[in-house]
Amino acid sequence: MEKQSGLKGLQIGERTAAVPIIQGGMGVGVSRSRLAGAVAKEGGIGIISTAQIGYDEEGFESDQAACNLRAIRKHIRKAKELAQGNGLVGVNIMVALKHYKEHVREAVEAGADVIISGAGLPMDLPGLVPEECGTKIAPIVSSKRAAALILKMWDHHYQRTADFLVIEGPEAGGHLGFSREQLEHREEMDFDREIREIISCKKEYEEKFSKKIPVVVAGGIFDRKDIDHAISLGADGVQIASRFVATEECDASQLYKDAYIQAKEEEIQLIQSPVGMPGRALRNHLTETVAEGRIPVKKCYNCLEKCNPAKVPYCITKALIDAVKGDVENGLVFCGANTGRIREMTTVKELMAELTETW
Repeated sequence: MEKQSGLKGLQIGERTAAVPIIQGGMGVGVSRSRLAGAVAKEGGIGIISTAQIGYDEEGFESDQAACNLRAIRKHIRKAKELAQGNGLVGVNIMVALKHYKEHVREAVEAGADVIISGAGLPMDLPGLVPEECGTKIAPIVSSKRAAALILKMWDHHYQRTADFLVIEGPEAGGHLGFSREQLEHREEMDFDREIREIISCKKEYEEKFSKKIPVVVAGGIFDRKDIDHAISLGADGVQIASRFVATEECDASQLYKDAYIQAKEEEIQLIQSPVGMPGRALRNHLTETVAEGRIPVKKCYNCLEKCNPAKVPYCITKALIDAVKGDVENGLVFCGANTGRIREMTTVKELMAELTETW
């Protein structure tokens, strides 16, 4: 019997992804052109993280800003070449970045199909992305309150609404839009209800702007069962990040991928990021050191808008670069809550088939 996916494509305005799966953006350097291009080639939406994307560009140590802009252009171009006309290629740009606006403008000029923005509220995003350019914009939200505020402000200031919404739950990796207390008691949360309420609150803007605003659910999506559950709640698609790390095409080093494969559930912990938000990462020498005191910052990489190198617990740029290059003991290895379930290497093609096919 031939396998069928039973999943509808994800329609965002006039742009379509045949497979309703967004590969979540992972920085520094974990999701760049190789991973994003491979996901798009399989019909999904491949996302490049712009956070210190140019860490391996010549001259990065002296001019991070210029190297990052150059790398944004380069990796969007490469990803689109790898996609061979399939799927969509976009970027994830953190609001907390010092050069947020420059990253957005560069991604638009480079032809990004979508821009997803979180780690803060992307209130200025519509003003940076002309509607006529065709690049679709989406905020990452974790509550009805945040979604309602962003949609209201975008309408009020720009007479515009979101092209789609990414709803990120408490089991996601990286920076999280919840308090530490909420995350420590996440089993008590009814996040399914929150998803339904966010879906409900965007309906008035769909009516006002005469357009559909698709909703994508993220955080803890591991297998087809999770995808089907998200769609049953009213979602149009899902965003998955951690599972794409253990693929041949992931842009991180093999040692980074091995850390995911070898991770046990009890080794996943909450940390405080210099971004000012809690995050989820693998326990290692870095996290244990930071738990006892701060690691002095010897060099500032000008990454975060609100960062005082003399006070932050550690330099997040150095920690993430060390990790992606393979120093998984002294670097910061962000991960989702279900990373302990990942047991083997695969390819993007095999993973996408697993996630979409059903009898």
